[in-house]
Amino acid sequence: MPQTMMTARTALLLLFLLMPACAAAQEVFPITEAARAAGLPAEAVGIFVQDPGSGRVVLAAGADQALNPASAMKLVTTYASLEMLGPAFTWKTEAWADGAMQGNALKGNLVLKGSGDPKLTLENLWLLLRGIRARGLKQIRGDLVLDRRAFQQIDVDPARFDGDPTRAYNVGPDALLVNYKALRVQLVPDLGARSVKVLLDPPLTNVQVENRITIADGPCGDWRTLLAPQLQDDGTTARMSFRGTFSASCGERSFYLSVLRHAPYTGSLFRHLWEESGGTLDGTVRDGSAGPDARLLFTWESPTLAELVRDINKFSNNVMARQLFLSLGADTFGMPGTPEKSARAIQQWLDRKGLAFPELVLENGSGLSRTERISARHLGELLTAAYRSPVMPELMASLPLVAVDGTMRKRLREAGVAGQAHIKSGSLDGVKSIAGYVLDAQGRRMVVVCIVNHPGANAAAGALQDTLLRWVYQRP
Repeated sequence: MPQTMMTARTALLLLFLLMPACAAAQEVFPITEAARAAGLPAEAVGIFVQDPGSGRVVLAAGADQALNPASAMKLVTTYASLEMLGPAFTWKTEAWADGAMQGNALKGNLVLKGSGDPKLTLENLWLLLRGIRARGLKQIRGDLVLDRRAFQQIDVDPARFDGDPTRAYNVGPDALLVNYKALRVQLVPDLGARSVKVLLDPPLTNVQVENRITIADGPCGDWRTLLAPQLQDDGTTARMSFRGTFSASCGERSFYLSVLRHAPYTGSLFRHLWEESGGTLDGTVRDGSAGPDARLLFTWESPTLAELVRDINKFSNNVMARQLFLSLGADTFGMPGTPEKSARAIQQWLDRKGLAFPELVLENGSGLSRTERISARHLGELLTAAYRSPVMPELMASLPLVAVDGTMRKRLREAGVAGQAHIKSGSLDGVKSIAGYVLDAQGRRMVVVCIVNHPGANAAAGALQDTLLRWVYQRP
């Protein structure tokens, strides 16, 4: 659709949608004709704007429809977690010696016990292993045992959502999640040799690379599509084959892939870092738990929840959100954490706050779902409740700042609302959403929610939502 036509249709839509609401009547706006002009039926759009200070509803259009909010659902998970677990909550990953120590050797197994840490990155795992080595352990003459009982172990099909199992955002949760179960693939052109190196970080012994990339001249273009990577993955070992051309003008490029199951990935990464530090591991990697006579060697403590929700919301990290969601269930109802326990914990929390959201459907708490649902009104009322909460500063600071950072950094750069709104965005095929807070030109903070569910949402809804943010910022 031509940009001029899209702009005209969006303007027509906003002419009807963005009329000031009568505070007493809180009228429902006649959006049907205007939405049809933009190719969006009225039942596909939910808009809600509220003054969180007074509670006055400024705008409500289609606000009571149960819609898929995509990643805006992370606001439910992160706000609930900040109140239920507390901003200072942390996760602990423990290393247990299950056997006798003889000098620097363990005649038995080393047990890693996870609690669901959403950010046990490669760097943090290295620090954990460094802490173990500092306590005198060098040789492990038994097995590496992974205690993953904190979460219910579910075989997540990474291809179920969108048919792309290698995408890092499709990684399922795990009580001992390490480095988001991701591999960084680096492409390094060597102009002298007219070749392209393919480097893996971390370099795992059970992941092999076949490199048949040829270097080319000309513009960089859609370099990743031209590579045509192919994957053979049985869950324990993987082979990645790269074919196609890569332009020298691209320079160094990198992207992330997910391969292997959780246990083989964690075991291979542990062995790599452990041997790199001078240690040895004689046995295999397996699931299990520590025996009654095991002793605690070292505990790694994660950053606080207040720090982690920033990563979840600023960059819309689905994997971390799913870890946090399951942690709610495990903390409220005991291990193992399950999606059902977590949904029940959030529902009880809402009940205690006097918030009735009968249409709310929670599957994994990240928004990477085709079944999750909430209305624009209730998501807005949740944000109003958060605005009055002691954890409001932590939640608001975790949201992307329009035109500045996170997933909103490229939007509305030339508008007055740039730098004045903390907005969580969401996007799936057929879904586009925004939700958060706008500091308007008069210095008033406003809650804003707009959810669009329609096959044309990805093309048409962005302009509508940007215009809505401008209007909320500029309105008299």
